[in-house]
Amino acid sequence: MARALYIHWPFCQKKCPYCDFNSHVRDSVDAARWQAALIADMRHEAEVAGGEALESIFFGGGTPSLMPPAVVAALLAEAERLWGFAPEIEITLEGNPSSVEAANYAALAGAGVNRVSLGLQSLDDAALQFLGRLHSVEEGLAALDVAQQFFKRVSFDLIYALPGQSEKAWESELSRAISFGTGHLSLYQLTIEPGTKFETMVRQNQFAPLDEDTAANMFAQTRAMTAAFGLPAYEISNHAKPGERSRHNLAYWHYRDTLGIGPGAHGRRMGETTVRHRKPENWLEAMARNGHGIAESRQLGSREMASEAMLMGLRLTEGLDLAQLSARLGLPVEDLFDADRLAFYERQGLTWQRGSRIGVTERGFALLDGLLGEIVPDALFDAEEPA
Repeated sequence: MARALYIHWPFCQKKCPYCDFNSHVRDSVDAARWQAALIADMRHEAEVAGGEALESIFFGGGTPSLMPPAVVAALLAEAERLWGFAPEIEITLEGNPSSVEAANYAALAGAGVNRVSLGLQSLDDAALQFLGRLHSVEEGLAALDVAQQFFKRVSFDLIYALPGQSEKAWESELSRAISFGTGHLSLYQLTIEPGTKFETMVRQNQFAPLDEDTAANMFAQTRAMTAAFGLPAYEISNHAKPGERSRHNLAYWHYRDTLGIGPGAHGRRMGETTVRHRKPENWLEAMARNGHGIAESRQLGSREMASEAMLMGLRLTEGLDLAQLSARLGLPVEDLFDADRLAFYERQGLTWQRGSRIGVTERGFALLDGLLGEIVPDALFDAEEPA
């Protein structure tokens, strides 16, 4: 049964030019209507996938810190009533430094949130302006300071490999970020995603992405520096002190059942995938019509689940256990990966195998997308129809 719950709040004050997430700008939001609809969507999930207590809840978006704390409290109370909470449950809320005030942090902590993830994105004002952010470095750091007062567990995001950024500049920025003492950092290379404003700007030659060699050097630099200061990478872009890994994200990377409610939320439960309507208005209409926001659901075949599990698990520095995956999905171990290709890349120093566990090396992570296409057999990508 599902042990992780994702709640999507789709609204932002502004759409960032690099963002391809399901986020929307609206002049006003009826908080009471959204609270009632999200609770109804949650109740539908509980009817289908009740059972074990929740180990993690994640409020994502959009900008969940725009949610009234009373709405957050009501959603958490209903989730606890429906499923119960495991001891030491992790409850994370994503925050935007331009939209969160000290009073909200106190209220959110009082509502039960015990971990926040702040979208600082940069410690350089010019970079923040380029990224379309509404906050300044000063405002961002003030929000971080308040967050550290109210929450024991704090993470923040930074984006690097920006156009024109030097390795020395990133080294200085990352050193400063590490000095703030948070237990978790999410450090992402800038990627130009389809359908974003940045894609249009690149196509129109308004700017050029950073060259691949410099970006690769920054990636290696990032992993070396975080490891040296006690926040080693545990996933390709996520770094944590011992005990500070995101339990919610690990549920995805370990390919465990997860529930998703709210516009555009994806779920995996008991071999079934669910996708909810993306546009907020369409989701609300579906809620009123059907009592849930699901736009599509289908049963996954064992090979499709295997491909997803492989693609997720190989993002982790710990890799994944093929014997466990084989037993779970009822597929022979030899069907899960291309042994000859894995051995070839192991000789190149890009992958490793220890017993039934396989993974990617430090050198290999810089080439992860290409390696996944080589290691995971083509047959697994051919979705099968369940019997």
